[in-house]
Amino acid sequence: MSSIASRSRLAILLAAGLVSAASAAAPPVAPVRPVTETYFGTPVVDPYRWLENLKDPEVQTWMKAQAAYSRGVLDAIPGREALLARIHALSSADTRRDGFVQRGQRYFYEVIEPGAEQPKLVFRDRLAGEEHLLLDPSKLGQGTSTHYALDYFEPSWDGKLVAYGLSAGGSEASTMHVLDVTSAKDLPVQIERAHGSVVTWRPDNRSFFYLKYAKVTADTPANETEYNARTYLHLLDKGPDGESDAVVFGRGVAKLDVPEGQATYLVGSPQSPWVVAVANHNFDDNPSTLYVAPLARTTGPATPWKKIADVDDGVSQIAVRGDTLYFLSRKDASRFRILATSLARPDITHPRVIVAESTGIVTGFALAQDGLYYRERDGVQSKLVRVDFDGKGTHAVPLPFDGNVIAPTTDPTQPGALFNLQSWSRPAAVFAYDPASDKTVDSGLIPPSKIDVSQLESKEVLVTSYDGTRVPLSIVFRKGMVLDGSHPTFLEGYGAYGVVSESFFRASSLAWIERGGIWAIAHVRGGGEYGEDWHRAGMMKTKLNTVFDFIACGQYLVDQRYTVPQKLAGNGGSAGGITVGGAMTWRPDLFGVIIDQVGMSDTLRAETEPNGPPNISEFGSTKTEDGFHGLYAMGAYHQIVAGTAYPAVMFVTGANDPRVAPWHMMKMAARVQAATSSGKPVLLRIDYDAGHGIGSNRSQRENELADVWGFALGQMGEMGR
Repeated sequence: MSSIASRSRLAILLAAGLVSAASAAAPPVAPVRPVTETYFGTPVVDPYRWLENLKDPEVQTWMKAQAAYSRGVLDAIPGREALLARIHALSSADTRRDGFVQRGQRYFYEVIEPGAEQPKLVFRDRLAGEEHLLLDPSKLGQGTSTHYALDYFEPSWDGKLVAYGLSAGGSEASTMHVLDVTSAKDLPVQIERAHGSVVTWRPDNRSFFYLKYAKVTADTPANETEYNARTYLHLLDKGPDGESDAVVFGRGVAKLDVPEGQATYLVGSPQSPWVVAVANHNFDDNPSTLYVAPLARTTGPATPWKKIADVDDGVSQIAVRGDTLYFLSRKDASRFRILATSLARPDITHPRVIVAESTGIVTGFALAQDGLYYRERDGVQSKLVRVDFDGKGTHAVPLPFDGNVIAPTTDPTQPGALFNLQSWSRPAAVFAYDPASDKTVDSGLIPPSKIDVSQLESKEVLVTSYDGTRVPLSIVFRKGMVLDGSHPTFLEGYGAYGVVSESFFRASSLAWIERGGIWAIAHVRGGGEYGEDWHRAGMMKTKLNTVFDFIACGQYLVDQRYTVPQKLAGNGGSAGGITVGGAMTWRPDLFGVIIDQVGMSDTLRAETEPNGPPNISEFGSTKTEDGFHGLYAMGAYHQIVAGTAYPAVMFVTGANDPRVAPWHMMKMAARVQAATSSGKPVLLRIDYDAGHGIGSNRSQRENELADVWGFALGQMGEMGR
């Protein structure tokens, strides 16, 4: 980017009131140092490959200068502080409780109180019992510049102990601890490299299986730090650091035929003599490889594992009850079904059908004493259904209102189920179902919302994409809205891994909608809205369907006079960076603003980062010709064209991101800053105490949202009014 272009862009910022004279400095120019790589006869030039070396002092200097420039621009947006205050007031208005785990009549969960930075881990005996504090992560970082996050927790079967993971700075790099429930104090256990661990307690309640990554040495391959975790057995009366724990399952253990993947873990039950080992690619719901062994013999690398399912068998979720394995499968059933087989004589290919495929999408299930509870989704609404363990006696659980049922919480020793119910325009409540009376009652765990939602309305429409496919679009707005094209509109899209953009209540959305704004959610291909076929229609070589569906939804909002291009913001994050980045490169004229948060952009290089290999099954690999062509087409970074009038753009990343390396957003920022001819700002927002956003605290999330919406509204001419 020339100095003249830099000065021109700065003049526009000053004129728009988006940057003050005190912060009037152009974003730093990234030197172009081309690296050419040839893939199957196609040369690809990467002008900013050098930015991938995050340890390079020059790279760090450039990052900090970009972050400082962006911070100056964002802080100078008129009305940003008022917007932040409103976001804070809305997101702090209500007490939230979620993440429920039941052990008998004892319930463990996370609670975030009004104004609290982080959720606390608590428990209560019986639903109406007193709430007891176990852990408050926000107190752990006091007096430092680092915050801590609770990554996961798993109570023992008797509810007397809790294993949990704690990480710093949004890194998700968990150290595992074990807490005594009675005293609310930690045992000596501190096991490092246990990030994302799935903990399975043994029936003795004094030992558990967990996953752990390789200890880093000078010879440790980079991907082993985020890949090929193995499962270990920890005994509470043995080495508290876990370094002497016996490995029981994983790639390379006793020459097991375990495929590469991010996670391995075990699934069991105190009522079963069996454990099932899972080899999973990416901590997602895509098919896994399964093995079974007797629990009593699962003590080390000599465990007699028997392989019972491969990826082609389409098994995702599993649960164990006695001698029976229940599992969710997509094989020969795009909308999924629930099946069962014996663990003593497993036969995945000839299972018993518990829940057959139907018009709805079966998304998950849980086992209670009285039966199996499964969730079935139809569009953005869902229902909870109870079925006997033999597949008979199906009965829909009565719901107090139409909405989205969050996965049910059950205990194998107790009847009934606990579940969360909410919608785009209705706050969440937690309900308890009693099968004896066939009644559903509000548990009172979430008090009535203090937010007035009477002004909210939502609408579901179908949008015709480029190839005639009908794509669902959810639109949330203020009642009485007039379709005159005047409304600032925030269009979100993801579309990967079969993940569904579920209906949920987001209190902070009112800060946008109160200004006459529209919040829209594009249910693009690549997600799981219509089952596995919908997922496969937006992955690898069909990935551009995801992008074109998102564009079609944006065009619909313009054509139907909800908004105009100048007031349309496109947003995507993580794998949704492919979606929104593609929309920007294919239709820069359709959007006034693009917000790309921790997004994948240089998909040709994604598999080289530590967390890259698990994503190959979703996006493809440059090691194959088909894989290269698919990745080259979907990656926005290589589709940037110099001299194009791109929208105003903000790229967002966290310096500690373990999932999508920060250099994705850095390289995109450098390239778009150099290429755009629109004169509109291109910012790179970096949080040095954050990662992928999963471990961020309330203040971080609120400030990021104020930056995102303030930037978008400012570019639309809606700030400072």
